[in-house]
Amino acid sequence: MAELTTTKLNAESHLILDQPLLRMPYELSRRNQKTAQRYIENSTKDVLSNLTAAVKASTKSASPDATLASLDSIITKMQGLKRKMENLHEEEMRIHKSNRARLEHLQDLYEVQSLVDVKYDEWSRVRLSRLLVDYLLREGYSESAAHLAASQEIQDLVDVDAFVACHKIERSLREEKSTTLALNWCKENAKELKKHGNHLEFDLRLQQYIELVRQGHEKGIDGDIDMYGDGVDGISLGSSRAGGGEQKLMEARIHAKRYLSGSEDFKLLGRAAGLLAYKPWDQVEPYASLYSPTRWTSLATLFLKTHHTLYSLPPRPLLHIALSAGLSALKTPSCHSAYAASSGNLALSSTTSVCPICSTELNDLARNVPYALHTKSIVEADPVVLPNGRVYGKERLKGFNEGLGTEKGWVRDPVEGLGGERWRESLVRKVFIM
Repeated sequence: MAELTTTKLNAESHLILDQPLLRMPYELSRRNQKTAQRYIENSTKDVLSNLTAAVKASTKSASPDATLASLDSIITKMQGLKRKMENLHEEEMRIHKSNRARLEHLQDLYEVQSLVDVKYDEWSRVRLSRLLVDYLLREGYSESAAHLAASQEIQDLVDVDAFVACHKIERSLREEKSTTLALNWCKENAKELKKHGNHLEFDLRLQQYIELVRQGHEKGIDGDIDMYGDGVDGISLGSSRAGGGEQKLMEARIHAKRYLSGSEDFKLLGRAAGLLAYKPWDQVEPYASLYSPTRWTSLATLFLKTHHTLYSLPPRPLLHIALSAGLSALKTPSCHSAYAASSGNLALSSTTSVCPICSTELNDLARNVPYALHTKSIVEADPVVLPNGRVYGKERLKGFNEGLGTEKGWVRDPVEGLGGERWRESLVRKVFIM
């Protein structure tokens, strides 16, 4: 009975890790629907406007050719709308196909009754492939992820295209120093960003303003510009000379009044206004931090965080989450002991050859996960404790020291080996289990 209870599969606990599997298609479908709605609303306005103009032209006994031209324009716009809607329909069908495949994949788990069932092994291998694809996509290895998904025939269970589009915008911020793609993305998701109280668009507009000011100063313009003044007392150029730099500073002022003045962060707005007086090479804080190129990296990171939040994706790779859960079930204090031997020195270690936590690949990842909760202790027969607090079975400790060639009457810790301290046998104390 105990064995049956241990091997019984609890599908609900397994699916906690797979929540993003269904959330992503839902968010993509919702965005697709919003895009279709926007296309229809914009086209309806244009068609009604052109139709009204055509009716007025026909009632005024205008040339029939002009009326026909208006009608042809309406037909052309409707055909354009039809092509857009067909593309969106194909995308919607692809999303529904993916969602159906994912539901079937999750339903397969409910048909497995035991962890030792061969069907569970097959399902777990598919999930492992999904986690690996997710990890590769998050790390930017899109081609490798696509090849792995194709080789395992799980294209409908992963979101390669969505991550490719995401990383394209990220690279435009991090490497190309361009805000165009990110601002277009913010425009498409404006309502959702506003609902979440996200300030990504404001930060992008602020960066545009910073770059305009930078370009103005680099062209050698000197002068003081009041960021929020009017045409009468808002500009005090002093001895400024006319040129492209002055024009850039004027553009920065206009840009700030249009996109930044609505913010309630007056401290940040004051710093932004101060950029007009301090040049990038002045190295005066807090303006030097605003001019810093590292802001582009921060914007790229902020975009990724916003994207994952909007699409209900966890900030960490699912593979890390799954590994952390498993590592916490195995982790013990000795796994991160200062005396633990490296994987290159297995002969002196009693743990690294068999313990995943002690391995060089997983040791850092497991460092911050909690220790395993063991309600039942399993110890060797006749346990003894060394002066450093480590407990071993008496016979195993004796056999290890004989194999190591430790002098008679002395003992060494198996973890520390020859490089560690040795103690007299009289210091080894017997342990009594309560």
